[in-house]
Amino acid sequence: MSFPLLTVTAALPAIGAIATAAVPAGRRAAAKWLALLVSLGTLVLAALIAVRFDPGGDRYQLTESHAWIKDFGVRYELGVDGIGVALIALTALLIPFVILAGWHDADPQETQSKRWRPTQGFFALILSVEAMVILSFEATDVFLFYILFEAMLIPMYFLIGGFGDRAHAGSDENAAAQRSYAAVKFLLYNLVGGLIMLAAVIGLYVVAGNFSLTEIAEARANGTLDMSTDTERLLFLGFFFAFAVKAPLWPLHTWLPNAMGEATAPVAVLITAVVDKVGTFAMLRFCLGLFPGASEWATPVILVLALISIIYGALLAVGQRDIKRLVAYASISHFGFIIMGIFAMTSQGQSGATLYMVNHGISTAALMLVAGFLISRRGSRLIADYGGVQKVAPVLAGTFLIGGLATLSLPGLAPFVSEFLVLVGTFSRYPVIGIIATLGIVLAALYTLVLYQRTMTGPVKEEVRTLPDLRLRELVVVTPLIALLIFLGVYPKPLTEIVNPAVQHTMSDVQMKDPKPEVEAAK
Repeated sequence: MSFPLLTVTAALPAIGAIATAAVPAGRRAAAKWLALLVSLGTLVLAALIAVRFDPGGDRYQLTESHAWIKDFGVRYELGVDGIGVALIALTALLIPFVILAGWHDADPQETQSKRWRPTQGFFALILSVEAMVILSFEATDVFLFYILFEAMLIPMYFLIGGFGDRAHAGSDENAAAQRSYAAVKFLLYNLVGGLIMLAAVIGLYVVAGNFSLTEIAEARANGTLDMSTDTERLLFLGFFFAFAVKAPLWPLHTWLPNAMGEATAPVAVLITAVVDKVGTFAMLRFCLGLFPGASEWATPVILVLALISIIYGALLAVGQRDIKRLVAYASISHFGFIIMGIFAMTSQGQSGATLYMVNHGISTAALMLVAGFLISRRGSRLIADYGGVQKVAPVLAGTFLIGGLATLSLPGLAPFVSEFLVLVGTFSRYPVIGIIATLGIVLAALYTLVLYQRTMTGPVKEEVRTLPDLRLRELVVVTPLIALLIFLGVYPKPLTEIVNPAVQHTMSDVQMKDPKPEVEAAK
């Protein structure tokens, strides 16, 4: 049996989470360093997956398959395609930066309510989320994926509710109540979506007789899968609803601003740059892979919802007074672009959507983490409490600007390539949707530049005169992210070479071909 690289890559952070939680209470520094070393080890394994993956080879590679629950046909079945490889690399890349950025976020601090923040638990929860997210990108058994899809809610609930932002306005009791509300809302929304998906998973087993993604796809290709049109559509809706909550797609998005606003900046990055990608990834792998006919049937409605997400999220970001909530609404707009690219049913759109998942993760991490460093210095999330920061902390302001410019998809930075491909792919099949979606770019420029202008330029406010610039640890967090944004903006080929073959397989699943361009014959 070949070396189980996929299992080991997910198992390392899971074991690391247990080991970190077991570190004695007085050894907080040891817990931090252990978590960081485990995350770096996971990054090395993720890089090994990328190196061993052959874009021109089989669709699913490095596969593993073992019997799990024989009576119900459940198997521990893993495999990665190009899309999974890209998202595993993104997850493994971001977690070390999340840990470094949150180095002091869970340090013991006595508050009015005499509560302490357990450092070991904070970093153990982050590693457990990493393990489950990576395994969900590897799972090719539908039931296994469902278990992971639901299980990752538990550590995220505690990270949001138990380790909230210290820059909350008001009393400790009010801050705790807001964190509790955000955590419960996050959990309930996603649990409802998961329960509906569970019903669809059971229905799929009744129809197909197993949970294997590859076997179901093969049965469909051979014409041996007996699934009526109505059944396929109902099952598709069950899966898609859960993924749309996780993504999040309008109108199922309202949990995200609360969760990101009340969480620490590193946990906010974990939510929107890592965990939420499971929803959009699953749309590609499971919705389009298992229910191609229903996906085509639902496309017009989904495109309209994605378009609403783009415009609605951007408009609300323009009007925000809270820095973190602004980034949250901007992310809702960006997820609208990703979902629009997926359901445009073109190779450009789906390639762009996959690249957007990766690039959005990097750009949002850069912007949110720098914003977190800024907020921790001033102790406020309100935009109005800042002004003239670039005069006292020029490096912080410069990195904030680059992160913001990446968010608005400036040419030369990584998100531009993905957003351009999404719009081209959408326009070639749905020109009206593509044209209206470009308004989101204009609004992105507005909320990003206004945010920068109000916080970084103008007269220096008295409260920010003594703000220190980025420290060494913070530079170690931000500099690689900025470098990646520039590198992938100039040279996206390493990603596109891995992703494009997987997109072609997805296009084959839904039996769609790119529309031919209408070229007027030369006279």
